[in-house]
Amino acid sequence: MRRALCFVLASLFAALPAVAQKAAPTLKAYFADASRIREGGVKLIPIKTPKGEFKVWTKRFGHHPRIRLLLLHGGPGFTHEYFEALEGYLPAEGIEFIYYDQLGSAFSDQPKDKDLWTTERFVEEVEQVRVALGLDKDNFYLLGHSWGGILAVEYALKYGAHLKGLVISNMMMSIPDYNRYAEEVLAKGMDPAVVKEVKELEAKGQYESPRYMELLIPHFYAKHLCRLSEWPDAFNRAAARANKEIYVLMQGPSEFGASGRLEKWDRKADLPKLTMPTLVIGGTHDTMDPAHMQWIAGQVKHGSFLLCPNGSHMAMWDDQATYNLGLIRFLQETDAGRKTVRFGKP
Repeated sequence: MRRALCFVLASLFAALPAVAQKAAPTLKAYFADASRIREGGVKLIPIKTPKGEFKVWTKRFGHHPRIRLLLLHGGPGFTHEYFEALEGYLPAEGIEFIYYDQLGSAFSDQPKDKDLWTTERFVEEVEQVRVALGLDKDNFYLLGHSWGGILAVEYALKYGAHLKGLVISNMMMSIPDYNRYAEEVLAKGMDPAVVKEVKELEAKGQYESPRYMELLIPHFYAKHLCRLSEWPDAFNRAAARANKEIYVLMQGPSEFGASGRLEKWDRKADLPKLTMPTLVIGGTHDTMDPAHMQWIAGQVKHGSFLLCPNGSHMAMWDDQATYNLGLIRFLQETDAGRKTVRFGKP
């Protein structure tokens, strides 16, 4: 009797619609979705300029509803690649960050019209990228390194209402001040004979001479650009792909001071206008003056300063833990509502 009842119940359940039972998702089923093309977070963004429409390359890592960090690389004309130093730290904290090659850089379109290479046009480009990525005052953090620091500040002065937080990394707020620092501090810290030969080569316009780099790499770059005994592959890739035409036009050909279109750039007087939480990062051995960068943090309304004691201009590499842990702390504390982050040790 009991066996007959069990058989009837089993038959009954088998006949019911399989509404309550749902098969567990499988890896194969996930990748079978052909509704859209997946590009690993890559998004090519159309940019309108006075010289036509072009595309710039971006790539998103992670997803965070309140912390979305857009990275502005240096140069001008380098690439996002050297920011790969952040990949060892930010993903573990769930922080979303976005690589972005500015127009003219390797992964983006590279038009040749020289009228495109102005700070003002780059600012409008960043704003178009922000809109395309859906970044706003509730989640948008902007980090600019070196030239990217200039661009980030210019953007913040015009479009600061869209920013939740700003990071100025390894950049002074005055090119004339930087040139004085390069001449009066960095050059004087080098072998006078080396400085003399470098300046002789520059006077002859021999910036592409193998001898120029033979002098700069051990005596300048290894001390102030990246202090690691072996430069990271990511940094080498970014340097190898650099758009020299844009770099020379805006920054100038010399490594002992800037010239070009940026020669007179100075925003010191405008820093009090920056009202968003702002972190300034510098390295003790930087090409930029650490004292000046600390001063910047005191000029903005809600400023914090992070010194990387072992760091150079590429402090995200040669003082990696200090740089990344300090950046994470700033992002998380700003997200928690604290406008000024006090740094001792990160």
